Amino acid sequence: MPHSLLLRDVRPMAGARADILIRDGRIEAIGTGLSAAGVDAVDGAGAIAIPGLVEAHTHLDKTLLGMPWYRNEVGPRLIDKIDNERAAKKTLGIDPHRQSMRQAVLSVSKGSTHIRSHVDVDTESGVGSIEGVMATRDALRGVIDIELVAFPQSGMLIRPGTVELMDRALALGAEVVGGIDPAGMDRDPKGHVDTVFELAERHGKPVDIHVHELGELGGFSMELIIERTRALGMQGKVTVSHAFCLGMDDKAYVARLVEQLAEAGVHIMTTGSASRPVPVVKQLRDAGVVVCAGTDGMRDTWGPYGNADMLERAMLVGLRNNLRRDDEVEIALDVCTHGGAKVMALEGYGLEVGCHGDLVLVGGETLTDAVVTRAPRHLVVKGGRVVARDGVALVEAP
Repeated sequence: MPHSLLLRDVRPMAGARADILIRDGRIEAIGTGLSAAGVDAVDGAGAIAIPGLVEAHTHLDKTLLGMPWYRNEVGPRLIDKIDNERAAKKTLGIDPHRQSMRQAVLSVSKGSTHIRSHVDVDTESGVGSIEGVMATRDALRGVIDIELVAFPQSGMLIRPGTVELMDRALALGAEVVGGIDPAGMDRDPKGHVDTVFELAERHGKPVDIHVHELGELGGFSMELIIERTRALGMQGKVTVSHAFCLGMDDKAYVARLVEQLAEAGVHIMTTGSASRPVPVVKQLRDAGVVVCAGTDGMRDTWGPYGNADMLERAMLVGLRNNLRRDDEVEIALDVCTHGGAKVMALEGYGLEVGCHGDLVLVGGETLTDAVVTRAPRHLVVKGGRVVARDGVALVEAP
């Protein structure tokens, strides 16, 4: 249900001090000396107010948070990690609902108000992970919004029966069609891309495809995705995650790809990876491409890193892109807020009158100060309801 709240003495986007009145879940007024009879008031003590952070790419069903320490001795290839993870789900007893609750609640404590999660669909676990994360989505409704991507982590065409399971996951209520490395995983780039877009057209859903493929191979996959986006009129509804190929040395080829992405309205998700070439955020944004970010896998069988903190992710994206000026670091924060909101097509997102009352009060003198110091989250508000205080969510994880 919608809530009402009056935040006194805050600095919207690190600007002048003001009050923010949220009534029935929406921002009703921003100004000085605001009052509202019968509405709870909180003293912001000059904290910076920013819109809720947006975790636009993670894998809620895979985290090992709260479980015994996992000793990682997995091989270096992508397929090594995928095969190991599929087996580990059974041997470790990873429960998708329990584990996704743990990560989602941690996200709340860090100031995220929206999550897009890629959730595994395969012939061994079926749609069990989808159902588990859906249960989390329902349990946390009103605390954080969770959007599910039906994600064929182990491939589709190379594992008969996966396409039918993807279809079932979308019918159950997964909001986005996922895909992965059309050439490198399924070894049938045209078939993979055609299948993903056929599912999207059948169910009326957007698309978010992982493309880890490097260099010209990744560029070829991107070209196929761009072609299908144009052919089906899906501009603004397609995201390519990782897109490492956009960091290749052939800058002229990359420039052409970026131009085509902009023309087709295809979005890009980056984690600011430290281990691969990455898309250049400023180049993409200057061309008109929407860029979002996410923590990706977190404390899982792939690696031990991650804490669900999208303010930290903004710092990492800034570091990986050599964003040093204050106005440049603010770009990294925008990627982790408005960029994610645009990719997820969030209605009423922002820190303006009429927007949903989803915001975070953070410490720091400026926005850049808040990013580089990963400033404390004093208060997290969702739809006018306080859902976390001083870095602690007000809902418990299992």
